[in-house]
Amino acid sequence: MTSSKRRAHIVSSVRTKGAASVRELAESLQVSESTIRRDLDVLDRNGELVRTYGGAAQSPQSSVSEISFGASAEQDPAAKEAVAERAAAMVEDDMVVVLDIGTSTRQIARRLRGRPITVITANLAVFDELRDDDAVRLCLLGGVVRRNYLSLVGSLTETALRQVSADLVFLSCTGVRPNGHVVDDMEVETQIKRAMIEASDRVVLVASEAKFPGTGSLRVCSLDQIDTLVTTSGADPQTLELCRQAGGKVFIA
Repeated sequence: MTSSKRRAHIVSSVRTKGAASVRELAESLQVSESTIRRDLDVLDRNGELVRTYGGAAQSPQSSVSEISFGASAEQDPAAKEAVAERAAAMVEDDMVVVLDIGTSTRQIARRLRGRPITVITANLAVFDELRDDDAVRLCLLGGVVRRNYLSLVGSLTETALRQVSADLVFLSCTGVRPNGHVVDDMEVETQIKRAMIEASDRVVLVASEAKFPGTGSLRVCSLDQIDTLVTTSGADPQTLELCRQAGGKVFIA
């Protein structure tokens, strides 16, 4: 059995049972426990499960991971499209633009087709949107592929971003707290978002009203690091005012 098939079996087993030990996985697949441990380390880094003492458990999002990207887009497609339309209008010709992961940034990419700009991304969905567009200069960052989330992460991605100097980044998140903290729920993505902020002159946060307060416990940045917030009319007004007080512009799509 190849390593990819073995890991697919491990993921399927953990998702079916909710958790599995190294010993039972090794017996089931007839391989050594050290092989299973290495597989679990890889799968944990890819976000496909959570490494635990003596085994692995189902990732909090893995029960819906196969459909999470598409389902997110359907939660409020009109709001996401409105945010993407307003955000894309901020891009000028010849700009260097960084696009974060997420369905909103994919929508932005769709609206940037045919433009003489440079797009830098770790978002495989953005890559798919622009891969055949001769007008856009497309730069795909390296890294470990997280197939469930259509993204590239890890030290290779962060190292590549340190070589980037962009005009602006369109940043996504899973929540915007009333205290002004912009948060996410995946540690491997949070590091990449911070690197994108560092690489860009201007930071544009795209977050529909569902992200106020949204979910997530990992702090990406604060609203005082956001130059522009693009959201929808139902976003918490006090949080929007906090953004304005911090010097950021707020656009309601």
